[in-house]
Amino acid sequence: MIPELGQFALLLALALALVQGTLPIVGAARRQPALTALARPAAQGQFVFVAFAFGCLAWSFYANDFSVLNVASNSNSRLPTAYRVAATWGSHEGSLLLWVLMLTVWMVAVSAFSGGLPEDMVARILGVMGLVSVGFLSFLLFTSNPFERLLPAAMDGRDLNPLLQDPGMVFHPPMLYMGYVGFSVAFAFAIAALLDGRLDASWARWSRPWTTAAWIFLTLGIALGSFWAYYELGWGGWWFWDPVENASFMPWLAGTALIHSLAVTEKRGAFKSWTVLLAILAFSLSLLGTFLVRSGVLTSVHAFATDPRRGVFILAFLALVIGGSLALYAWRAGKVAPGARFELLSRESMLLANSVLLLVACGAVMIGTLYPLFLDALNLGKISVGPPYFESVFAPLMAPAILLAGLGPLVAWRRGDGAQAARRLRWAAIAALLAALFLPLAFGRWALLTSIGLLLGCWILFSSLSALVLRTRTASRSSMAFFGMVLAHAGIGVFVLAVTLVKSYEAERDVRLAPGQSAELGGYAFRFEGVRDVTGPNYVAARGTVAVSKDGAAVARLAPEKRIYHVQKNPMTEAAIDYGAARHLYVSLGDDVGGGAWTLRIQVKPFIGWIWGGCLLMALGGLLAASDRRYRTHARSNTLAPEATTVRGSAA
Repeated sequence: MIPELGQFALLLALALALVQGTLPIVGAARRQPALTALARPAAQGQFVFVAFAFGCLAWSFYANDFSVLNVASNSNSRLPTAYRVAATWGSHEGSLLLWVLMLTVWMVAVSAFSGGLPEDMVARILGVMGLVSVGFLSFLLFTSNPFERLLPAAMDGRDLNPLLQDPGMVFHPPMLYMGYVGFSVAFAFAIAALLDGRLDASWARWSRPWTTAAWIFLTLGIALGSFWAYYELGWGGWWFWDPVENASFMPWLAGTALIHSLAVTEKRGAFKSWTVLLAILAFSLSLLGTFLVRSGVLTSVHAFATDPRRGVFILAFLALVIGGSLALYAWRAGKVAPGARFELLSRESMLLANSVLLLVACGAVMIGTLYPLFLDALNLGKISVGPPYFESVFAPLMAPAILLAGLGPLVAWRRGDGAQAARRLRWAAIAALLAALFLPLAFGRWALLTSIGLLLGCWILFSSLSALVLRTRTASRSSMAFFGMVLAHAGIGVFVLAVTLVKSYEAERDVRLAPGQSAELGGYAFRFEGVRDVTGPNYVAARGTVAVSKDGAAVARLAPEKRIYHVQKNPMTEAAIDYGAARHLYVSLGDDVGGGAWTLRIQVKPFIGWIWGGCLLMALGGLLAASDRRYRTHARSNTLAPEATTVRGSAA
């Protein structure tokens, strides 16, 4: 009965979502407090029922209930317990249920931490989120039921995809989905402001910490996915511009642009319409990414033919959400009064240019991701758009964005002083230029692209340091948002430096070694000591042993594996990595070529760990910014700020 209870809970959640998505919005429009007051309890009740349904599905996986089709298709009795639970979101149906659960978590958070917001605003925000929930719950119940029965029950399951049997997959999808879904809060704030007809600094101040929180989760989710691909797939790369990677990267770019635009709207009352559009785009790209990954369209654009209901529902829902919100935006945005004026040389101009560049880069990624799918769908042939396209288009767009990110914080609002900015940044510019010219010589090889990458990374690091020094000298106290900005920008600098050094100086060899033979790479000696058979909980493996030394001194002993899982019989490569602060030593086991000899791939990757360190600094910077005390809404926020802009013709 547990699966049936879970499905019944989803039906009750759908009923509450319908109430939440209609009555509070009607109540806010008609000034009926009894209806607006329904928003919070409806959101909280919906969370209870969705969490209960998710628990029922997790229990079905834990208990090996192979009468549930989802369990039989994605689990196995030999699967370790942790992976049985993680298999709950390893399927299309389970991942969508996780999506809805995360949405209800965000709704509960908004209902709990919005006590200082006007009740009609809260009703509209939760109402919009309720309508989004209606779409996903309907999709779950009518086309992707996670509790569908399999009669007669299977004797055992088909097992979870071996690639997903990894600790990283326990944490990566929930973190990524928290980011995806978190942008629904920024979207709901924007739609609520459009419905209400008032766009002001208060709206931006309310929305900004929620947007930053979603951006933090998405940053960490993308970083976790990148790190998982690095150590699990066995090829040693950290980003391949795969469509699945791009599906999460596009909303991250739009979300980054949104955060910068919100800063201007909050501080200066400018860019109101642009900020609302970015909020709509960020969530629309989150929806697009979710459905691209989970609809099967990335495997085959003709996959909808197996279940046309899913394809029709997905297209209809995307059209309704994106088209409806853009139509509302087109209706309201033209009636918004212009914000405060500013000069060409000003912080507002820098932030606007930065957000435009981020959005253009997002568009370039979208074209490279979707264009092959459109061609395939129209039977015009199959093409592959790979790293050469993305790197040649994306890098030139990001270079000026990074330069602006270093310059912007040291330019005044409204009207900047070019000479003053030059004086403030001269030491940062000189230090970055010297590092770009001479640092490559320390690695024994100078190249123009390497020097440019180092220039950009050092520029944003040193300019962030300059901003920090200037603030400590001229201000008695600084906000957490300022320190968060400095830390996040420093994280970008670390990331750019790491990518530059890895791309420029990594070394790799494919070798054939018999026991006792060695190969040299990057000053390290890799000695192959042979292979032995080992048995895991649901697999057998050939485990190699590689002793690494440098100048005769032992450095590490690595144990790469070649696994065969009992059920799916797919060979899987488990790389062995020696993690160091300045380099990683990476060894993956290839094929048995006879006589005890094996092929191996050995790699030396300088400073690659700094890539994820930079991402962590970005997330920590976002956390500091979101914790700024001015975002802790107090009761006095119940009244709109004096600079509020009222949209003419408001009827919502």
